[in-house]
Order: sequence, then C-alpha cells, then structure tokens
Amino acid sequence: MADQIEGHGGELALAALRASGVTEMFTLSGGHVFPLYDAAHKAGFPIYDVRHEQSAVFAAEAVAKLQRRPGLAVLTAGPGVTNGISGLTSAFFNASPVVVLGGRAPAFRWGAGSLQEIDHIPLVAPVTKHAATVGSVDEIPAAVTTALTAALSPHRGPVFLDLPLEVIFSVGDADVPGAVTVEPVQPDPDEVARAARLLAGAERPVIIAGSDVYAGDAVAALREAAEALQIPVFTNGMGRGALPPAHPLAFAKARRAALRGADVVAVIGTPLDFRLSFGDFGDARVVHIVDAPSQRAGHVETAAAPAGDLRLILSALADHPGDRADHGSWIADLRAAEDAARERDAAETAADTDPIRPARVYGELRRILAPDAITIGDGGDFVSYAGRYLEPAQPGTWLDPGPYGCLGTGMGYAMGARVSHPDRQICVLMGDGAAGFSLMDVESLVRQKLPVVIVVGNNGIWGLEKHPMQAMYGYDVAADLQPGLRYDEVVRALGGAGETVAKSADLAPALQRAFDAGVPYLVNVLTDPSDAYPRSSNLA
Repeated sequence: MADQIEGHGGELALAALRASGVTEMFTLSGGHVFPLYDAAHKAGFPIYDVRHEQSAVFAAEAVAKLQRRPGLAVLTAGPGVTNGISGLTSAFFNASPVVVLGGRAPAFRWGAGSLQEIDHIPLVAPVTKHAATVGSVDEIPAAVTTALTAALSPHRGPVFLDLPLEVIFSVGDADVPGAVTVEPVQPDPDEVARAARLLAGAERPVIIAGSDVYAGDAVAALREAAEALQIPVFTNGMGRGALPPAHPLAFAKARRAALRGADVVAVIGTPLDFRLSFGDFGDARVVHIVDAPSQRAGHVETAAAPAGDLRLILSALADHPGDRADHGSWIADLRAAEDAARERDAAETAADTDPIRPARVYGELRRILAPDAITIGDGGDFVSYAGRYLEPAQPGTWLDPGPYGCLGTGMGYAMGARVSHPDRQICVLMGDGAAGFSLMDVESLVRQKLPVVIVVGNNGIWGLEKHPMQAMYGYDVAADLQPGLRYDEVVRALGGAGETVAKSADLAPALQRAFDAGVPYLVNVLTDPSDAYPRSSNLA
C-alpha cells in the first residue's frame, strides 16, 4: 500500500512540488493562498515576495530557465492572477516550465459575488500548456503532478492550477507524490540522417542554436556535432555561450555574411521567427531541428526537420558515417568577416564622447563582467546594443524577454537569478522606458537582501519608437520621457544605492562601485538620444 500524506491543501500541494525539485516560492501576499504560505513556513521552504505579481512569475521563470527545472509562482485570486498573465505569456513563448498556483473564490458560493471572483481558466488557457481548477483537496497532489509533467514534457512551458478557497483550506489525504520523470522524445532516424547528409555535404553550412539547446541540456552535444562536421555556429537567446567566444567555430559578428552566403542553414532549438527573418535565407536549404513535432515551422519549406530530444539528434549528427565536405575555406571567410566586425566594434565600444554612446557602456561592462556573470536584458533600444556587444562566455548566463518582447522582466529575472546563483555577478541592463515597469521591486530585492547591479541606459525617449516615427511621419508622439530622470534616486529611496553618470570617463569607476556595493545598485547612464540602434529583422 502506498504511503499516505495528510494535511491541508497547501501542505499537499507543497509535497508534490518538492518531490519534483521545486525549492522556493515567489509570490505577492493574498488571503486566498494562505495555506501555501503556512505549509512553506512550517517546512522552512523559502518564500520570496514582490510588489507586483508579474515580478513573481518572471522570478519563477528565471529559476526555470537558469536551473532547467520547475519554477513556482503563487498568485492570489482575481487581479493577482491577471497581473501575472504577461509573465505566463513570456514563459509560454520561452518554453519555460513555470508552475503558477492561483487562489480562487469559493466554489460553493460561485456566482454570488465573492471577493475577486472570476474564472481564470479561459484567460490563462491560451498561454499555458495545462490549466485546470482542482475540485477537492484530495486531488491536489495528483493535479500538481499532472501539471508538472506537462510543464516538463517537450515542448516545455508554463502550467496553471487554481485552488478554490474551500479546497485549499480543507484537510485531506493522498498518496505521497513521487518525482515527475519525462522520457526523451525519440527522433525519426531517417529524418536525422537526412539532416546529417545535408550538413555534411554542404559547401557553406551554418548552425544557429537557440534557447532550447540550453534548456534541453544539449550544449555538449551541439559542440560535438559542430566539431565533428566543422560547421560555424551562431547563437541566440540562452544558446549564447554554448560555444565559448574563443572557440574556432564560434561566431557572433558575421551572421549577415553567413546567411547571405550559406547553402544550408540549420536552426536548432529556436523558432524561425522575426529574429531569423522568418526562416527566409535566400537560396539556402533550411534544416529545422526542434525538441517536439509541434515546434516544426509551418510557414517555411524545410529540407529536413528532425524533432525530438536535441541531445540524441545532435549526437547522431556528430556520428554521421557518410562523406563530409571540407568547410575550411568557408570558415576562413567567415572568420575574416568576424575579425573585421570586431575591429569596428572595438572602436565603437571605446568611443570617448559626451553624451555617452550606448556602445561605450558595453565596452566598460565587458571589462568588468566575470565569465559566469548573469546578464539580464530588459529594454528595447538600449538592450539591442547588449545583444551586439556582449558575448556570454558560458551557456545559461543570458536572460532576455525572448520573442514575446515583454518589458518589465528585469527585477523578477534579477530576483530569480540571485536566488539561483548567490555568488555570481547579476547585472540587469535596462532601458529607461523599461524601468517604469518593475523598478519598484528594487524594494523587494533590498528587503530580502538580494544584491544586483542595474545599469539604466537613460536617453529620455522610447528609442525604438521615436526615431522610426520621425522617419515615417516627420514627427513623433508618445515617445518622450523625462530627460535626465534620476532613477538612481528612486533606488536610493527604496533602500538601495546608485549614482548618475554623464561622462564617459566616469563609467568604469561607477560600475566598479556598483559591483562592490553588496546592495541593489543602479548606475543611471545618461546616453545620447540621437544614437539609435540600427534595426534589422535579423537581430538575435
């Protein structure tokens, strides 16, 4: 007979979550979910609270991304859940295994007008892999296990359960839950062999590797395949750093030349979306390698599209037994383009101008960031420069909003990153527009002693909107912010520290003070509003 667990709904839910490796909760206090807090408090299970529910979900997503296991957010009923929907949607687009447990008005008086009474399921179902209401306290462990299984099964993603008031406050018993296990998806060997032949026989092949390579723990297999077939590798998302910058097959600056000249492009673990010209690479044949059949691109004709466990597919590519073309001259051509681009970047990142050019900010950051630093992008124009000038040295060290492009991730991601890596540098790169979405959660970081560095590129405008509107219409509206606003003073008022930098020569010492401070510290950099990032559909 299976072992039984008895307790209120919060205790039953927590037991199932802990069995599958969840070790912390992100939340904003609400009475509908008190039993979850009670269970965590009695078990010594860490609770991190925030000032806006979106930050709780973003923090849970950062844990899920960085640690490749479920992250947990607990949201109270009604507005607690609706405030978290942007975070759920980002997790959905990023394939992040986030578990959101929501409170719910009592079922026994449903329709009578209880506080915060709304049916969450129709709202969250389109942006989750699984969404359900739990009907009784005894069902909670099995319901949590079902949700966890959905979250962790490729293609991974967020899940949602809501727990009516009388369900979560009731006492019940159930079988002791076990850890969720997910079997790898076996790829079609014929499709894998077709992809291998195309890549091995190509004269000018290119690999573009994305976030699912890291999420699927396939970084080593990617390196093995690239080295065995001698194919240049570009990366985006959390795939960045999969090959260290000094690796002879690692490229970052020559992507335009690579995609113009390639005859076969293999996109691995990332969608063929706007970041990759929607998969339109001219005359090149496209190989799309994904972790589940549902992720195959339907809008592009592919020459091969293996779907399944990325480790299995990439290892099979490395073991390809057939003939292999010599890609030496192709790699040499791309290396020349890469080196030329690096020379241009070196001049830009050293620009000694006032007002400060955004590139100079990243030049200074490159000197101070440790190889294992976690860098977080939360912004538009300013963060576009980060994608160009920062090159993560290790996989799993880069967090950005992903293809959904939701601003406001910064403080939540910072919290999840600091919880995941207490001893690393955590650096949030934030536009001044993005600062308006989540900066109040600096108070949460201060109060819970979670130090991070925040670098705000402050140009006083919505850069991605103002310049295009001027070009299109000759004027702009709704595109200005207060120039020179003292975001550092906001952080100081919330208990952190910071300073404003207006001259290039002052950047390096200010950044050093920030990383030495041991508290949330904001460096408010006044950047040149006329310096706009050149937009391209090929931005990673």
